Amino acid sequence: MESTLNIHLFRMINELGKHYTFLNPVMIFIAEYLILFLAAMIIIFWVSRVKKNRIMILCASITFILSEITGKVAGLFHSNNQPFAELSDVNQLIEKAVDNSFPSDHTILFFSFCVTFWLFNKKIGFLWLIPPLFVGISRIWIGVHYPADVLTGALISSIVALVVFQIIPKQDFTKKLLNLYERLEQLIVSQLKSKKSNSKDY
Repeated sequence: MESTLNIHLFRMINELGKHYTFLNPVMIFIAEYLILFLAAMIIIFWVSRVKKNRIMILCASITFILSEITGKVAGLFHSNNQPFAELSDVNQLIEKAVDNSFPSDHTILFFSFCVTFWLFNKKIGFLWLIPPLFVGISRIWIGVHYPADVLTGALISSIVALVVFQIIPKQDFTKKLLNLYERLEQLIVSQLKSKKSNSKDY
C-alpha cells in the first residue's frame, strides 16, 4: 500500500476532476494525445537536417532508452498498481489495464525528450518543461498514476538527460555516426531524384 502522503497528494489532484469537470476532456487529451505533438516535433527537428538538432534527438533517444531501463529496474524494487486498482472512489477517466505503474512511462518519455530539448536551447528551452509537467499532472488527474510514480519518472529521466548531455555530444563517435547516416541519407535522396528524373524522360 502506498504512503499516506502519496495517497493524500493523489487525492488532492485527482478529486479536482470531480469539481472542475469541464477540465476533464483537456486532461484526457494531454494524458493520452499530447504524445502526438511530441512525435511531430521530433520529426520536425530531425528532418530540419540541422546537425545540432539531430544530435539533440539522438541524445533524447538515448536518454529515453536508458531511463526506461532504469525505470524497469526501479520497478523491481518497488511496485504498485494504478490508484484506481488500489483505492476506492477514484476519478478514473480512461480505461487502462492493471499493472505496475511505478514509475510512469509517459513521464519518463516526456521528460527524456523535453529536458534534453531544454538543455540544447537554454534561452527559450525552459518552455519545453511545460509539456512534461502537464503530462505528469494529467496522469494523476485521470487516476492512472500516483504522484510518486510521476516524480520518480521525472527524476530518473532528468538525471539521465543531464548525464547524456554532458557525454554524448562530445564524443567523436557521435559525430562520425551522424556523418555516416547523413552520407547514406544523401545517397538515397540522390538515387530517388535520379529515378524520378529518368521516369520523366520517358
